[in-house]
Amino acid sequence: MLLVFSVISWALIFQKLRLFGQINRRTSRALHSFRAARGLPEPRTLGTTGSPVEVVYAAGYRELRSQLAAANPHARIKSLNAVTSSMQQASSDEVRKVEKWMPWLATTGSVTPFIGLFGTVWGVMNTFASLAESGEANLSAIAPGVASALACTMAGLVVAIPALFASSFLTGQMKDMNADLNVFIDDFILKLEEVKTDAP
Repeated sequence: MLLVFSVISWALIFQKLRLFGQINRRTSRALHSFRAARGLPEPRTLGTTGSPVEVVYAAGYRELRSQLAAANPHARIKSLNAVTSSMQQASSDEVRKVEKWMPWLATTGSVTPFIGLFGTVWGVMNTFASLAESGEANLSAIAPGVASALACTMAGLVVAIPALFASSFLTGQMKDMNADLNVFIDDFILKLEEVKTDAP
């Protein structure tokens, strides 16, 4: 059981570290393109790298185009709140996609020490049961069984500690990503207010 937890946890750790590395690079490029552009550029001009910023921007842009099309011939934005809501919904969807399977690490960190402890208790019980049957009660007879049993506790900690560290680090990355998306939404709305009379 500990081996299964360990293999899945390490695979998840490497996958999430790689994912966040890609997201950070792509988000940086998308934000640079957005802030360097005049007005509100077409979503495709930000790139097609799959950055969460691109997805959130596209959601806001679609809502904006929908309102402007419905408001013709005056071409006025009917509701900034609706644009913001669309972007926030897209942001929440992106966060949920990225955090998929991350609770596994927290579960591993909290459960595996107890699995190891259970193995230790079980091993010690078996050791003393064997001693009772054999009638031997010296240290040389007890030591191997107890040592093997204690190894289970150590194994549980070896699995749990990296999972807890990774869970804490990746949670921080998630918070940073969420904060970046919230800041981007605010930037979008501010820019929209500046150019709304000329919006596409």
